Amino acid sequence: MAYKSMDPSDFEVANPPTDGISSLSFSPQADFLAASSWDNQVRIYEVQPTGNTVGKAAYSHEGPALDVVWSKDGTKVVSSGVDKAARMFDLSTGQSTQIAEHAEAITSVRFLDQGQSIVATGSLDKTLKYWDTRSPQPIGTVQLPERCYSMDTLGQLLVVGTAEKHMCLFDLNNPTTIFKQNTSPLKWQTRTVSCFTNGKGYAIGSIEGRVGIQYVDEKEQSKNFSFKCHRDDTKNVYVVNDISFHPIHGTFSTCGSDGTVSFWDKDCKQRLKAFGQCNGPIACTAFNRTGQIFAYAVSYDWSKGYKFATPAQKIFLHAVRDEDIKPRNKKR
Repeated sequence: MAYKSMDPSDFEVANPPTDGISSLSFSPQADFLAASSWDNQVRIYEVQPTGNTVGKAAYSHEGPALDVVWSKDGTKVVSSGVDKAARMFDLSTGQSTQIAEHAEAITSVRFLDQGQSIVATGSLDKTLKYWDTRSPQPIGTVQLPERCYSMDTLGQLLVVGTAEKHMCLFDLNNPTTIFKQNTSPLKWQTRTVSCFTNGKGYAIGSIEGRVGIQYVDEKEQSKNFSFKCHRDDTKNVYVVNDISFHPIHGTFSTCGSDGTVSFWDKDCKQRLKAFGQCNGPIACTAFNRTGQIFAYAVSYDWSKGYKFATPAQKIFLHAVRDEDIKPRNKKR
């Protein structure tokens, strides 16, 4: 069955990756979209005002690329991969350089808000490392309780979700010490973590169609809750592959292996919008800097093993309507 967009008016990105799409990231400064893929490539597209896309650049890892993120000034892209390396691509020179290494695959990479050149990497070797991109040695290493599956950061908060459902929180004023360690509130394996836009907490998605909303401050623990999503009427339960927060409204999207996307408001605990079926798993998502463009990748996520693998990959761009993503409890 051919993959389709969740909304008939969505734009399809030209020349998508040729294997599974692992991560999408928009530049904080312009409408450039980066996509990492299991075909070892990171591709950068320019999104034109018409909605059409033009390939701007591409560079390679020596194995599948698992994560990609932009620098705050929009001049560089950093990605990580199964080749145990993180690589930085400079848009002005068109050159990529290795900036980090681990003993195993690097599943997650993030630029920190504490300066343009500091990067954090999380790996299956059970470590979190901090790097100054100008130096070949890490400036800090933290032993994690288990393999890093997902990581996100905003402001002073950095959150790592590992195997065995450990959640490690870091206060980046003291980045090499785990500030708080707890267990995911969800019953099953952590798939993705994403920080609130105000840095006061994070959302966790699991392989069992659930999302947990968690606050950091002890005084706000009563606000924590979890909810079911990405399930169907016949009791099938699907993976929550990605969670993306809207940069203006602080509401968020979830996408799943059921081939659907929903927009949610955590503060009034309701779904804002459910979109149509895409006929294939949605692997990853991203809002652009204004929150007006929502990118999503329809791409096999291996949730059913190799027998169900399909060669097709597609990235679509959705024009976000304010009424679909705005919090409901605020007066318009």
